[in-house]
Amino acid sequence: MSTITEESPSTRAVPAVTGLQHLGLTVRDIDASEAWYATVLGLVRVFVEAHRTGDGYAVVMTRPGTGLFLGLDHHPGADREAFSPLRTGLDHLALQVDSREAIDEWIAHLDALGVEHEPAFETGGSAPHAMVLLRDPDAIPIELFWYGG
Repeated sequence: MSTITEESPSTRAVPAVTGLQHLGLTVRDIDASEAWYATVLGLVRVFVEAHRTGDGYAVVMTRPGTGLFLGLDHHPGADREAFSPLRTGLDHLALQVDSREAIDEWIAHLDALGVEHEPAFETGGSAPHAMVLLRDPDAIPIELFWYGG
């Protein structure tokens, strides 16, 4: 992880981006995924939106009080294969938490729900951070991540 904050010569003329607006994930079972994201991550449905082309649609969810929006996308022609980070595209989703203690709170929450996860990973030094990794119903890796640098 790099902590360099200097402006790169190649980006000086690039217009501003103010943040990540939303992320869309193609899922195999949209009802199961919506229930999982609601129960495990506390997201709520905001609206359902038809795709501009084809017969698909997205269930757009948010975590109230945050700027996080997640689209769960249904594509009738999707291959229905489980997620693999070895295919080109998304590798994982990382959600920020506010403190190192929040990682432990998330682990307790996941354990109470019976959601499988990896042990917490933590490192110190000049870029201290901690995370816990879990997977959604489609095996998409989700990191709950704290950065203390």
